[in-house]
Formats: sequence, C-alpha cells, structure tokens
Amino acid sequence: MRNALGLLLLLVLAGCQTQPIPSLVTQCSGERPQVCTMEYNPVCADLVGGGKKTYASGCNACADDAVSGYLGGECPE
Repeated sequence: MRNALGLLLLLVLAGCQTQPIPSLVTQCSGERPQVCTMEYNPVCADLVGGGKKTYASGCNACADDAVSGYLGGECPE
C-alpha cells in the first residue's frame, strides 16, 4: 500500500508542468513608430548594448532603434 501511494505521488508530480512566467517587458518588434503622441507615461527601456534609459512613453522608446523593450515606470537611479 505504501509503495502504491508513493508511485501515485510520483506520477502526479511527474504530470505537473510548470507554466512560464509571463514577461513584464514589452518587446519592441515589427516596424518602429515614426510619430508618437505627446503623452507622458514614463517607461524604463532596455538598450540593445546594455543599460537602461527613461523615455516619455513606450512609443518614444520603441521609436529608438537602440531599444529592445521596456517596462512601465521610470528607471531607477
């Protein structure tokens, strides 16, 4: 009985699949915007060569070819 319970537990654990954690980073993909509205909703952009920079909006961040993606809010100092 103990072996059967252990085997059942092993099968249950083996059947569990981990779900990927959704990325909070918005990726800049496709065509880059040429014109953005004058909204101020700051984002912290990841630069392709490394580093971070605050932009006025996600549109402004993705308009820069040096940006790969961004998170909402200003970059920490």
